[in-house]
Order: sequence, then structure tokens, then C-alpha cells
Amino acid sequence: MAPSRRSWNFMAIYGYDVLLGSIAAFYVFMVPFTKVEESFNLQAMHDILYHGHHIENYDHLEFPGVVPRTFIGALLVSILASPMVLAINLLHLPKIYSLLAVRLALGFFILATLRFLRVQIRDKFGPQVEAFFVTLVAIQFHMLFYSTRPLPNILALGIVNLSYGFWLKGSFYATLRCLIFATIVFRCDMLLLLCPLGLELLLTKSISLWEAIKHCAVAVLFSVGLTVLVDSVMWQKLLWPEFNVFWFNSVLNRSSEWGTQPFYWYFTSALPRSLLVAYPLFMFGVILDRRILFYVVPVLSFVVLYSKLPHKELRFIISSVPIFNLSAAVAASRIYNNRKKSFWNLLYIALLSLLVISLGLTAITFMASYENYPSGYALRTLHRVGHTKNITSEILVHIDTFSAMNGISRFCENGNPWRYSKEEGIPLEDFWQRNFTYLLNERLSIKGFKCLFQVDGFSRIRLNVGFPPISMVKEPKVYIHGNLENTDIMRRSWPGCS
Repeated sequence: MAPSRRSWNFMAIYGYDVLLGSIAAFYVFMVPFTKVEESFNLQAMHDILYHGHHIENYDHLEFPGVVPRTFIGALLVSILASPMVLAINLLHLPKIYSLLAVRLALGFFILATLRFLRVQIRDKFGPQVEAFFVTLVAIQFHMLFYSTRPLPNILALGIVNLSYGFWLKGSFYATLRCLIFATIVFRCDMLLLLCPLGLELLLTKSISLWEAIKHCAVAVLFSVGLTVLVDSVMWQKLLWPEFNVFWFNSVLNRSSEWGTQPFYWYFTSALPRSLLVAYPLFMFGVILDRRILFYVVPVLSFVVLYSKLPHKELRFIISSVPIFNLSAAVAASRIYNNRKKSFWNLLYIALLSLLVISLGLTAITFMASYENYPSGYALRTLHRVGHTKNITSEILVHIDTFSAMNGISRFCENGNPWRYSKEEGIPLEDFWQRNFTYLLNERLSIKGFKCLFQVDGFSRIRLNVGFPPISMVKEPKVYIHGNLENTDIMRRSWPGCS
């Protein structure tokens, strides 16, 4: 077979995957750093890859977090990333490359499950609906940006994608098994999706009650047994992590301590931002194709039920996006097919306009996100400029809580002579009594230290009269301080802080 023919066949089969994977990889390389919400799984991946069976050295034993999380997702991603990390270690590259490796491995897993769903969409609704589905995912920011971020919600999304695929395929018991696994292992709130979906399957007689009980019981026993076995070993105590999370968030309602939003917030903020043009289209799709109602109702019920919880974040309902995109793709396909008719032609022009606007909004959101990890950029700059040949002793860097939450992880650390401390609770006036060489801190002035340079971060978007119509407003977020007693540091020229 000629090379051009093989290339054509490859793109025909995997072209959509290459497109989505390229966009996700672009986000990884452009915004490699992570936030505090991702810290547990990310630190767990680091420790699995770099400490192996030496659990006593793992980060979670020193910083367990508010509630325990499962190691199963971190183990899976670490296995996928291990060949790349091995090559990185053999080449003696900085650990930041391993951060890229684990994020790319996670993205591979999520996009592989999305491919399974996409194939079922093609089989049930046709290749044109599949094409519009891929187009919508590609121009939306959040799905592909989040697909490489080690959040429990994203690990659950991978399993939920499989469940959606089985749902479209007509394998209803497999759908329930996947959702049970996602609920018990990764995110207990997937119960809010499992219940309305299971109820619909029963009411439509797609499944029998007795068979559902048998399949679900086996899935529950397997899922609980797996997570308790793995996580009891990793946490060194008998533990079912997601039960602790369920108790904390739902029974004690402690998640409200992280802020609350009104009931309608998902419908007026989160879904419009995540779906963009697909938001009005998905509602149109329900009207145009009655088959879609079967899939939209349980997912919409999931969002409504989740709205009852006061603490809200977009990532909590990201599992609803694929089905809403499917409904939107059906609507877009119908509009395209009827574009030569007068009324539909107006809708087609509106569709094209909204696609372009959505792409522009995605570009703006990306630029804001690029500036939203100031601590990661600060530490990377310090590694580049903060080590000189005259410094032979260790370089001890203290990372305050704000910095640890906004871009810094174990993957960002360098080897000797660099050492790092995230010790909390040190009064500002006591830092000078400690042996820190540098401080990464949100405060401008600290006794015994000189502010060497600052890193700005995203503050807000400003509308302008003229060109460009939109600009990013940045402000100082992280200050890098040097010890006044270190003469080598003090002799050098630094940008200073404002």
C-alpha cells in the first residue's frame, strides 16, 4: 500500500482523535502547571513514579488534605506515563517534563473514552452528527483543557464517557456498572446521575429490576472491594475514600465552607461558559429529534439535583457536557441539512456566527488561564536565575500556601542543591530566623528578606473602546524574596518589586 494511501486511511480512522488530542496537548504545553484542586492526584502520581513502594515518603501522609481521595486513578495514569517518565529520567531531564508526561497520559485516557462515545454517536446518529460533535468539543475550552487535569471529576468523566457509550450502544447494564464504579471509586456525586438514568431505564422497560439488582450488586462489591483494598494500603488504614467525601459534602454539608452559589448558577453561568454555542443548540436538538430526549432528561436531572448543593463549581457537572454536546450536534446537523430553505438558512448563518464567536471566547478564556498559574512561573524563573556557581551549599526555598495552591507541585521541584519547604503557620516576622535562601510569598515585604522580583497573574478582563476590544488586566500575585544575609544574592542585579 502506498504511503499516501496509508496516511489517508489513518486520518480517516483517527483524524478526529488527532485533532482533539492536538488541542489538548497544546493546552498542556502552554499551561503545564496545576491548581490546588488537582494537588492530591498529581502529588500521588509523582510519589508513585519517584518513590515507588516507599509509601512512608509519600506527600499525602504529611499533607492529607481535607478529605482522603482514592489512589486508583493516580495508579492508572502513572502506569500509562511510566515509559515516558523512565525515558525522562534516563536523559536526566528536569521533573517538569514528567509533569507533562502524566498530564498527556491522562489526556490520552480521557480522549480514548471520548472516542468510544464518539463511535457510538456515529453508529446511532450518523457521521455528520459525529463531525459536529467533534467540532463543538474542539471549539469549547473547558472539556479539552480539563481533560489533562488530574481532578477526581475528570477521572470520573473517563468512566462516565464509557457509560454514555454503552448507553447509546444499548448495553444498559454495562452503563449502570460503569456509573456505579465512577460513583464508588472516583466521585460519589455521580450517584445524582446514576439514579435518574437507572430510573429512566426501569420506567422505559429497557432493563428488568431483578437483572439490574444482580448486575449492580456485583458492581458495588467489586468497586468497594477494589477501592478499600488499594486505598487502605496507600493510606495505611482501613479506608473507603469516597464514603468519607460523601459524608463530608452531603451529610455534614461542609463543602459550603468553600463558597456558595444560587440554585440557578449552573444554568446561568457554568453551562453557558462550558458549552458556548452548544448551550442554545442542545435545547433545540431536543425539539428536532425525539430520540435525544431519552438521553438528555437524566443528564439534565443530574444538573438540577446537583444545583441543590450550595457549593458549586463548573467541574462538578462537566460529566453532563458530552450528552449536551450530542444534542447540540443533532441540532447543528439538522440545520446544516436544511440550510437551502429560507428560514433554515437564517439559522445556518446564526450557527456559523455563533461558532466563530465561541472560538473567540475560547481564545479569551485560554489567555486568562495562561496567566492564572503565577507560582509555577515564579518557581521556574527562580530555578533559571536563582542558582549561581558561587553558591555551593543547599538552596532552601519556602513556598507559602498561596504559592502552593497556584501552580506549584512536586513535579516543579529540582534536585540538589535545591530543597523546598511548605511548612505552614510561620509568622512573617519569624522567617528571618530560619535558614531560607528564597521565599515565594504573596506578601510584598518580609522582615530579613529583599523582594527580588514579582510575577503577575490574571485579575480581570477589561473591555476597550477601539482595538483590541478586550485586554487582560494583570496584577502582582507572587513575590520572590532573597535572604538579606546571603551576600551572593544581594550583589546581583534584580528587577525588584513594585
